[in-house]
Amino acid sequence: MEYKELIEKESKYLMQTYRRKPVYLVSGKGSYVYDDAGNKYLDLVAGIAVNTLGYAHPKLTAAVETAVKTLHHTSNLFYTRPQVELAQKLVENSPFDRVFFANSGAEAVEGAIKLARKYWWQKGEEKYEIISAVNSFHGRTMGALSATGQEKYQKPFRPLVPGFVYVPYNDLNALEKALTSKTAAVILEPVQGESGVNPADPAYLQKVAELCREKNILLIFDEVQTGVGRTGKLFAFEHFGVVPDIITLAKGLAGGVPIGAVLAKEEVAKAFEPGDHASTFGGNPLACTAALAVLEEVLAPGFLEEVLDKGKLFYSLLVDAPGIKEVRGYGLMLGIELNFPGAGRVSDILLAKGVLINNIGEWILRIVPPLIITREEIREASEKILLAVKEAGTDGAL
Repeated sequence: MEYKELIEKESKYLMQTYRRKPVYLVSGKGSYVYDDAGNKYLDLVAGIAVNTLGYAHPKLTAAVETAVKTLHHTSNLFYTRPQVELAQKLVENSPFDRVFFANSGAEAVEGAIKLARKYWWQKGEEKYEIISAVNSFHGRTMGALSATGQEKYQKPFRPLVPGFVYVPYNDLNALEKALTSKTAAVILEPVQGESGVNPADPAYLQKVAELCREKNILLIFDEVQTGVGRTGKLFAFEHFGVVPDIITLAKGLAGGVPIGAVLAKEEVAKAFEPGDHASTFGGNPLACTAALAVLEEVLAPGFLEEVLDKGKLFYSLLVDAPGIKEVRGYGLMLGIELNFPGAGRVSDILLAKGVLINNIGEWILRIVPPLIITREEIREASEKILLAVKEAGTDGAL
């Protein structure tokens, strides 16, 4: 299908929920994708922090091929080996005891919310309020949207699910004042991704954890974007010296095959009983086989250390450069805040230079490449980013 025909059919047949870049992608290899004209792009988006092992990775490709040829899906009315093995792998490499599998980050958040409310209901306590942070992003389904502390996403879909309270991020006093006898849980992102890659203050998260223990409140970390090695640790909470009661995973877990997961400690996890929660596709053999292949690579000796080191390289090549106010984040989840409102223009210039990057509004660029990106590719990307920032500033954005 030619580019013009594709655009016309997309406009005719698809609900118009996306603002797409004018690129028709047809294939990928490593950290690069290719369009219909054969143009090559270094991908710093990776499906928005999804393609952990990049494109056409031999182990992931072989795993998916095996699953498709053997048993790609069956319902959760039956036992399957990949699901059990994946749950075991996650539990053995985390402080959690049990897993529930879903299909996406939003579904994982929905599961975490339900688990928290069921936990207190089972104990006979009227605790149902969930506290989340202003500028958080937890998903677009109604429960996850209700947990998201951004009015711009919520306004057209009111009334929302009741029982959610929003407080400023990194503000312990505001959180403490919001607590009531009905507070069931606090849900936070260790690094707020969609609002501009804003990490939590380690002291803040540590105090929140202490407060939750003191007040008998569950602590949920949304690691949909930060989990599975993205920050240079298997889970981002490892950077902060805090262990929550529940976490959510998705995006990078199966390297591009849809999956979500809720991990919880035994005391909380056992609140879920048959009939409380379910998923038709969640944890199917195809997704779990893919996730096992991803985890085999991510947990290999030296892999996470490499992610940390490559993130430091990216940081060193960009920090304090002209036009850049700040570079922040962990590992290969970095935000570049400009000192002028031109992030969209920078993104467009980089597209023309063969680099895909995501701009968050007009001030911030988000870097979330495949975790297998090489140092040479990081140097290439950084050089082009600096040129694009300079060009955007020269164009008059300053």
